[in-house]
Amino acid sequence: MSVDQPIDEAAIGRALESAVREHWVLFLIEGIVLVVLGAAAILVPALATLTFTILVGWLFLISGLVGLATTLWMRQAPGFWWSLFSAIIAIVAGILLLIRPLTGALSLTLVLGAFFILEGIASVMYAIAHRNQLTDRWGWMLVSGIIDLIIAAIIIVGLPGTAAWALGLLVGVNLLFGGAAMIGIALAARKPA
Repeated sequence: MSVDQPIDEAAIGRALESAVREHWVLFLIEGIVLVVLGAAAILVPALATLTFTILVGWLFLISGLVGLATTLWMRQAPGFWWSLFSAIIAIVAGILLLIRPLTGALSLTLVLGAFFILEGIASVMYAIAHRNQLTDRWGWMLVSGIIDLIIAAIIIVGLPGTAAWALGLLVGVNLLFGGAAMIGIALAARKPA
């Protein structure tokens, strides 16, 4: 397909709907598994935090090793030294997260806190900038930004203690809501069109 060809969005939508209807049981099973994993992460956030940190460590390590292999394979490519540096940084970060997952959880929690600060500021500024265009809806964006800032404050003020549970709890909430959404999609798709 070339870039110049128009995209038939209706056809893509029909194909997606057909696939979901055909495989609604798989969506239901995936949703149930995500809800169970999310509930477990919420009930035992420290274990979920440790598991998430180790997973991130493996992702860094594997991506760094693949990056190193491809960089060495293409030595003559432009940016070789930057690519090599990037691969080594990923490998080192992965090894550190795997060797010292508790310290890694603290570092990831700091990054999470920084994310919520930046996201909160951006949401508040967006709401203020669009309060005339969004009429009564801009308040929801403002509240969202304020909640992000409150979450950031809870995480950062509670350090290092929050490092034991913050990541696991937030991953659990994400899995729980994602799973509930998958269950909803599956149940809606099982009905005939």
